[in-house]
Amino acid sequence: MQPSRTFTIDHQVSLRHSRTPLRFRKGLPGRWWATRTPDGVGTLQVELVERSVRATGWGPGAQWLLEQTPRLLGSEDDPEGFEPRHELIDQLARKFPFGRFGRSDRVFESVMPTILGQKVTTIEAGRSLHKILRRLGERAPGPAELWIQPPPQRLASMGYEDFHSLGVERKRAETIIRAAHRARRMEEICSMSPQDGLRRLLAFKGIGIWTASQALAAATGDSDAIAVGDYHLPNIVTWALAGEPRGDDRRMLELLEPYAGHRGRVIHLLGLAHFSAPKYGPRTAPRSIEHL
Repeated sequence: MQPSRTFTIDHQVSLRHSRTPLRFRKGLPGRWWATRTPDGVGTLQVELVERSVRATGWGPGAQWLLEQTPRLLGSEDDPEGFEPRHELIDQLARKFPFGRFGRSDRVFESVMPTILGQKVTTIEAGRSLHKILRRLGERAPGPAELWIQPPPQRLASMGYEDFHSLGVERKRAETIIRAAHRARRMEEICSMSPQDGLRRLLAFKGIGIWTASQALAAATGDSDAIAVGDYHLPNIVTWALAGEPRGDDRRMLELLEPYAGHRGRVIHLLGLAHFSAPKYGPRTAPRSIEHL
């Protein structure tokens, strides 16, 4: 019998529309997450049962995951003060009313895949992450076919050349290795304020505002974090809020200023709606670094 717990939460929540690491697994009920907890590897299944949440855990980290479930579902997210200032955002807030910012409290686990996404296409980053999980990670406990990232110590022991066959060039590889060496310092961010956590991440060589913001949103549930420096995001925001098909970071931040404290929530709503700006010209073709 697997350990489980049923929670009655004081806010409505949508597993599908909340920002959490929980994912659908074909043929299995609920949403799933596998991670390396302070107690060891573990897998979590979360199901909505009427107005309650039932959580079930597998592996040495099961109890930690059960304790984490309310935070994962946004119990610490406070949408008070979020007031749509644009018709589109008002429509999306009504369409996706129960999307919350959950927090995983696993910082390095959020940072490593984000580093993989630096200056490459989503396809390239996903391909490299898949290889890292399958070659260096481990199969998660439980019935879902999930894989868990390798421990930071494993990545810290590698040379940058070991990452080449994983589709990662020297610059990103060395950033991952440096982060892995100081993963414990990263995990301390969970007990810091968003401002202090951001400063801590930005102190790592190779981690800029784009990487830090995305990692903080996932690990600490920061609903104000914005991926400044993103290739597509400024165009999406300026098109959505001002009808301008092209924009830059300065214009994006200017348009998002009325939503201070909830700017990441606006970005999340646009993402849920798959909103995009007009496209001009060909897409960037993914590369195959391991064959270079």
